[in-house]
Amino acid sequence: MKKSELPSKICPVCHRPFTWRKKWERDWPSVKYCSKRCSNERTK
Repeated sequence: MKKSELPSKICPVCHRPFTWRKKWERDWPSVKYCSKRCSNERTK
């Protein structure tokens, strides 16, 4: 699959798009943040 065909989402913290990664394969529906940094920023 080409990178342009991968699903993507928008991070609610930084408002940047991020694409599907292999490590998120099982958990993609519940992934909300593009990085650990954004995940930690949401609580502030």
